[in-house]
Amino acid sequence: MSNPINNTREVKSDLEIAQAAQMQHISKIAAKLNISEDELELYGKYKAKLPLHLIDDSKVNANNLVLVTALTPTLAGEGKTTISIGLTEGLNKIGKQATAVLREPSLGPVFGIKGGAAGGGHAQVVPMEDINLHFTGDFSAIEKANNLLAALIDNNIQSKTRSLNIDPRTVIWKRVIDMNDRTLRDIVIGLGGTPNGIPRQDGFNITAASEIMAILCMSNDIADLKRRLGNIFIGFTFDKKPVYARELNAEGAMALLLKDAIKPNLVQTLEGNPAIIHGGPFANIAQGTNTIIATKMGLSLSDYVVTEAGFGADLGAEKFLNIKCVAGGLKPKAMVIVATIRALRHHGGAPANELNTPSCDRLRKGFENLAKHIENAQKFGLNPVVSINNFISDTEEEVVLLQSLCAELGVKAVPTKAWAMGGDGAMSLAQAVVEEVESNNNNFKQLYDHNQGVKEKIETIAREIYGADGVDFSKQALADIKKIESLELDKLPICMAKTQKSFSDNEKLIGRPKGFTVTVREFEIAAGAGFIIPILGKMMRMPGLPAVPASEGMDIDENGVITGLS
Repeated sequence: MSNPINNTREVKSDLEIAQAAQMQHISKIAAKLNISEDELELYGKYKAKLPLHLIDDSKVNANNLVLVTALTPTLAGEGKTTISIGLTEGLNKIGKQATAVLREPSLGPVFGIKGGAAGGGHAQVVPMEDINLHFTGDFSAIEKANNLLAALIDNNIQSKTRSLNIDPRTVIWKRVIDMNDRTLRDIVIGLGGTPNGIPRQDGFNITAASEIMAILCMSNDIADLKRRLGNIFIGFTFDKKPVYARELNAEGAMALLLKDAIKPNLVQTLEGNPAIIHGGPFANIAQGTNTIIATKMGLSLSDYVVTEAGFGADLGAEKFLNIKCVAGGLKPKAMVIVATIRALRHHGGAPANELNTPSCDRLRKGFENLAKHIENAQKFGLNPVVSINNFISDTEEEVVLLQSLCAELGVKAVPTKAWAMGGDGAMSLAQAVVEEVESNNNNFKQLYDHNQGVKEKIETIAREIYGADGVDFSKQALADIKKIESLELDKLPICMAKTQKSFSDNEKLIGRPKGFTVTVREFEIAAGAGFIIPILGKMMRMPGLPAVPASEGMDIDENGVITGLS
């Protein structure tokens, strides 16, 4: 979504800027990474798949991984993707070989509330329309693999000769679709008589929340992908024995559907620098990071990789550090926290109609939110750089105050104008990041031991990252923990499903709330992905559309010109 940032160029929509871009053939972008055209799997002129053999584990931790996250965001978001792309451009401008490694957009938010999700202004990845729509078909492949397993489950329940004796009441596997559709959250399937299967309660998640998406993002190669697919927990038999996807012989066919989706996608920034886009789980209801394979690919091919994790640092960054980095053996060497003056005013109590009204008092109060995110980063052994994503309503007085407040915590805050100026507006940020990397002061460490108990891990996240006084567990959640322990899955890491609007599970508690507890309502099990998912508060894994969907402003004419996709 576009940021109304002060700039000296003519103000155009993100789509207009992207459509005017002079894109290079993707082979020229690959050449910057020392990849020959023969090694690319081309998807037209401007997109390509990268073969997995290009990953070189000896280079992964030798090169520099930079994580971009944010403070607790406002509804419009604070521009993490824009800053990630701008930082990549800025690093290249100061002489560092850098690649952006990002997530793929989901059609749900694209047509729902967010519009396009490929950066903004003069810091975008292109071809923007393709990336925001079907791209290279990865989401479709994930959806089909997920729904193949669902069909196999119901086929087995119906079978008279090969039945595994699955109890339909215990099946936890849901179908998925890459669209916001609240009517599909809870449904009944198999109606219409015996030819149509056994009736049972079912439901849909959005594709970005599918365990198949999570598995793709956590896998290191095809063999690991198949192992994880086979480990998917389905439910129980009538005699209480657990059932896994491997017992349906599902993993081979599912992996076949994902044979191309497992390969990272290469595109380019507006300034002709490489960008790898792969995987797209949400951070509030899933792990919110791109694939391990894509991150390792970038680190194998570039000196610097700039990647992002969804929503605020309490969600995407926490999961990136505690789940992805541990599973992938990754060690980030710098962290950037994106902040906006507007969001700080929000957390300082400004109503929606006054978010663009300057107020040092509200900024100072709202800074408590950013300060907590800074403290959290330091708990992981990382001293962050704050990127002040510049908006036209920012005043010099507010920017200076924010820099002063950050300095008191030992953190540098850098005004960034990537939306308005591309790489030129992010060179100062790039220099600050390089200085942080070269200081060798960052020593990443995970927050908790995966071998701790389920409750202990959840309480650690809630107390240390959210600032909660404690955790309440519903009766259903306590029963779920017993089930998790009986399945010997209690040593898996935790992937919290929580509102992105607050440190707490109550979206109305903005800023840095204190004196609160969070409530775990229930759990979902992602044995194949390798984590368990506590559902906090009222979180749902199938979003609904807003009153006025973004889709209403989108169109294409007879000449193929697209409008409204930003």
